[in-house]
Amino acid sequence: MSRKLVECVPNISEGRDAAKIKQVTDAIAAVPGVQLLDVDPGADTNRTVITFVGEPEAVLEGAFTCIREAAKVIDMSQHHGAHPRMGATDVVPFVPVEGVSMEDCAELARRLGGRVARELGIPVYLYEAAASRPERRNLAEVRRGEYEGLKKKLQDPQWQADFTAAYNAQAGATIIGAREFLVAYNVTLNSGDKAHATDIAFELREKGRVARRGRIKPYYQTGELIFYAEGSFPCGNCDFTGATFQETVDHCAKAHGYDLPALMRLNDVDPANPVGQKVRRRGLYDHCKAIGWYVDTYRRAQISINLTDYKKTAPHTVLEEARRLASERGLVVTGSEIVGLVPFQCLLASGRHYLKAMGKSTGVPTSDILQTAVFSMGLDDVSPFETEKKVLGLPTYDPKSLVSMQVHAFTDEVSRDTPAPGGGSIAALAGSLGAALASMVANLAQGGADAEKDAKLIAVAEKAQVLKDRLMIAVDADTNAFNAFMDARRLPDATPEQKAARQDAMQAGLKVAIDVPLDTAKTSLAALELAGEASRLGKVASITDAAVGAQMAYAGVRGGVWNVVINLKDITDPTYVTDMQAQCSALLAQAAEKLAEITAYVDQKLLDRLNKAKK
Repeated sequence: MSRKLVECVPNISEGRDAAKIKQVTDAIAAVPGVQLLDVDPGADTNRTVITFVGEPEAVLEGAFTCIREAAKVIDMSQHHGAHPRMGATDVVPFVPVEGVSMEDCAELARRLGGRVARELGIPVYLYEAAASRPERRNLAEVRRGEYEGLKKKLQDPQWQADFTAAYNAQAGATIIGAREFLVAYNVTLNSGDKAHATDIAFELREKGRVARRGRIKPYYQTGELIFYAEGSFPCGNCDFTGATFQETVDHCAKAHGYDLPALMRLNDVDPANPVGQKVRRRGLYDHCKAIGWYVDTYRRAQISINLTDYKKTAPHTVLEEARRLASERGLVVTGSEIVGLVPFQCLLASGRHYLKAMGKSTGVPTSDILQTAVFSMGLDDVSPFETEKKVLGLPTYDPKSLVSMQVHAFTDEVSRDTPAPGGGSIAALAGSLGAALASMVANLAQGGADAEKDAKLIAVAEKAQVLKDRLMIAVDADTNAFNAFMDARRLPDATPEQKAARQDAMQAGLKVAIDVPLDTAKTSLAALELAGEASRLGKVASITDAAVGAQMAYAGVRGGVWNVVINLKDITDPTYVTDMQAQCSALLAQAAEKLAEITAYVDQKLLDRLNKAKK
């Protein structure tokens, strides 16, 4: 299922020589565990944006390889291009995608920076989340002066590199950091007029637009520009006019929640000299950049949006506002598109948003939630949206795994004369089915008039989905754990040293083989408890489904415990054995009590129903 996944997007200062670009990208692609996703060269900028993903250590190695190869083939003293740059590998951001934090990525940046300076002799600056001080967070500030000013910059005590190395005329310097995933997102209109898209884009984006008054409906851009003047400092977002600039600054902070000087700087306007400047109107969303354009292929205008922190400003949030703004202007949003890739958690959040808006349960399979997002956002409006290719970090099962088999093939595999898959895998599958039934019963009952009860049902379904997926992973994990123990048994034991190493490996393997079914038992107990909640909250017509779920979950507990106990006899650590026995006894006692409680409740309900039907 899920794994630790990091994206890396190095920008190298070569966009014209295909052979040089290929040398760099081929080296990256050759790093084990790295998946090269995109190579986007630009001749005018003389720059190539490379995108690859993988687990943290693989991506770290891929990034180092990129910097090393780029330093070999690119000579910055001969470089010219439209894009600001400081080095052969200009910037290297690490982006958390799945199972890693921003701090994890910042640590990768620091590790890479130290290695690059030490082994390649290239000075390194850190930026964004990895920045060593606040003034270095902004990439533009770090890169100010570019390659041509680098030699002098390195001598400035305020701008010494975070990881120092002698001035490298050929490679320049590299800027390394960690940032959020940038979601490139386009909203499509039923219009071919770029101005329509631009008008909405300026309302959405963080930097906003120049303020106007007068005839601003339906299109804001038709109004008259307003300016700051001595004794007259209008607010761009309402009718307020301050007698002093500071009065308007205070008003914007209090009434609208934004920093007016910061907004002016974002638009390259000096807040220290406001008189004569155009008044600025703040846009609706932080971390949102947007413009309007016309796409000839689609014969329609689009609002082109970059969301620099989707966790704070989500695509569906911006889309719904774009739909509202379009409607005010007599326009229709026909759909939207993700350009490149989108993180799994981002699309999952959008799917959950729309399910909640429909009054539907979010405790459904992940694939259903993602499909809801695709349908609701119109992501396949202008081109097909292939979830498997577009969603980064999508939880998947290995095609060779047990759970990817057809039911009859899995059953046949269990029936063969091999010790695995065996009881541990079946216990995990039983527990997973118990959780699935608990979710089903809760979802069938959801949608009634009682909002409080609905919330409880959805909570049961959501928790059950998590347990279901966790136990599905355990189906294969149990078999793999047993295989690890068998591998340890096959180690050589010809010498005392080999015997000791083999014994240690076998003991470690046994503990792994115990940990997996122990977790199966604990997770199945949680599923059993949810089945009990579902039996009480759900419809009477579904009560037997909850009861069967309880029985399956109990089998997961009982089977998991049995698989723990059978392996304890070979454990040489008596304290460990005693602790495991105590845990197993407690799990069995809780499970037996809970199953008896559920069984008695369900049987009584069924009896009451039968007696009522006889009357």
